[in-house]
Amino acid sequence: PALRDRGIHILDKGRTQYFALYGKTGHLVTAERIDREQLCERVQQCVLRCELIVEGEM
Repeated sequence: PALRDRGIHILDKGRTQYFALYGKTGHLVTAERIDREQLCERVQQCVLRCELIVEGEM
């Protein structure tokens, strides 16, 4: 099945949805500009984690 025909969900921790998925191509992109200083403040290593769930057969 085509990628757009599957149930695909991006799970971000927190309230802000930082990532988006183009259903036709499968490209994972940033949903909006991410301000590192605002997000991580004084932390030297800034990491954003998310989970991608794909339903259906591969």
